[in-house]
Amino acid sequence: MDLIRKFSRSSLALPLTALALLLLFNAIYDISFFKIDVMENGNLFGRPIDILYRSSSLVILALGMTFVIATGGVDISVGAVVAISAAVCCTTLGGDISGEPHHPFVMAIIFSLVVGVLAGIWNGALVAKFKIQAMVATLILMTAGRGIAQLITDGQIITVYYKPFEYIGGNIPGVPLPTALIIAIAMVCLVLFLDRKTSIGLMIQAVGINQTASRYAGIKVTAVLFAVYIFSGFCAGTAGLIESSLIRAADANNAGFGMEMDAILAVTLGGTLMIGGRYYIGGTIIGALTIQTLTTTMYAIGVSSDRLPAVKAIVILLIITIQSERFKEIVRNYRLRRQAAMKGGEVNHA
Repeated sequence: MDLIRKFSRSSLALPLTALALLLLFNAIYDISFFKIDVMENGNLFGRPIDILYRSSSLVILALGMTFVIATGGVDISVGAVVAISAAVCCTTLGGDISGEPHHPFVMAIIFSLVVGVLAGIWNGALVAKFKIQAMVATLILMTAGRGIAQLITDGQIITVYYKPFEYIGGNIPGVPLPTALIIAIAMVCLVLFLDRKTSIGLMIQAVGINQTASRYAGIKVTAVLFAVYIFSGFCAGTAGLIESSLIRAADANNAGFGMEMDAILAVTLGGTLMIGGRYYIGGTIIGALTIQTLTTTMYAIGVSSDRLPAVKAIVILLIITIQSERFKEIVRNYRLRRQAAMKGGEVNHA
């Protein structure tokens, strides 16, 4: 009982329970759900691998979003930044059907990441320097971002035929795991290092709890805010690189569409509150996996993509309700009444 009580109070209780229920449903719905096969080329194949693979971009976006939300902000422009990054990458490589890139592959990768960082600098400047509310500041780029991507691609879907470009969204020859999954694992390791081996995590939490007190304590609040939005932009640039490689093209209208909401949902499902302060990297990762598992489950049972947002809206509503102070108070009072009733029964029995 003590172990159950301790788990129920953990920040991982909600995402782990949701993920476990989804996996249990899938296992019942499809008895071969957990089966993993090895293809002729040595690559791993199966529903669990597919979920991990498809959630890679979301995990990366959610990591950046975690730091932003921990400071009391939010970045709703990451989906548009994904589209811009994809457009820059594919335009740099070019769409020559011969398979020869117009510019070096490394240059395309660097440009796609740099444009994400520039987007983060823009958002950080509006939030940290000009003191614009994060929702409003990032709404500007969210609104204009896809238009910028359309300008870069001249309103066309740029298809890339350069073979090594496929490795980012697929598998490097001889490596059984998808490259996107390896990139996501590397990003998780980087974030865990920054969180546990440096003082960055402590400063982010302090800024999220109280910016004024943090400033008096000697923390450079402006620099911290700049850093988290730049990192969020970098994560979006990385996700744009993966998403464009996945379809071997840049689609300004659909690349990253709705991913900002999935990233926010993953972070909140992982236990990080929108008001800022303490955050949970492990919860964010599990939250992202849960969102992708939910998406895969809905598609498996025949729910169309246009109805999927309604399901996610219900999930968001449940999360907000469970995390609300009023709900916690109701649960706390219920437990107290139950304990009192049990003690009263023991006294009467005696």
